[in-house]
Amino acid sequence: MNLAFDSSTITHSIQLSVAPVFLLTAVAGMIGAVAGRLARIIDRARVVENSARHSDDADFLQRARLELGYLRTRGRMANGCIGLLTLCGFLIGVTIILLFLGETTDFRGHTWALGSFLSGVLSFLLALVLFFVETVMATRILNFHMLRPPVPASAFSPAPATAPTPVNPQP
Repeated sequence: MNLAFDSSTITHSIQLSVAPVFLLTAVAGMIGAVAGRLARIIDRARVVENSARHSDDADFLQRARLELGYLRTRGRMANGCIGLLTLCGFLIGVTIILLFLGETTDFRGHTWALGSFLSGVLSFLLALVLFFVETVMATRILNFHMLRPPVPASAFSPAPATAPTPVNPQP
């Protein structure tokens, strides 16, 4: 394995291998965001579980079990998202190494570099899908009962029975 110590070759290889680092920056930011969401999910689960342990209200316990189920699913999605982002970061790191070695030595790893880069991007996209699904689940469990307009009492009274009118009456 011959090493190229030509300054222009080294400069070019550094430029080539540093380009994927921008994706690593995005991955690190996403890991931070998802880890924060996971921490909040865990904290909320602890609060709900603690409240449920000290309650005898059957209706509350049913709602608590439902929310804990949602929180468990959301936590698993966030954890999967972090796993995919970590895999993405690893694959992008492998890409950087392969590109650098391919430029500075006789190593022909461009095909491997392409595969690791595309696999990293795919894992990043899958992580984004999991992140989106988790955030949709987070908003589905919200209940905004206080924002709903009150239902008038007349809405509960039966409507008078009328004969259906035909859509296209024929003469």
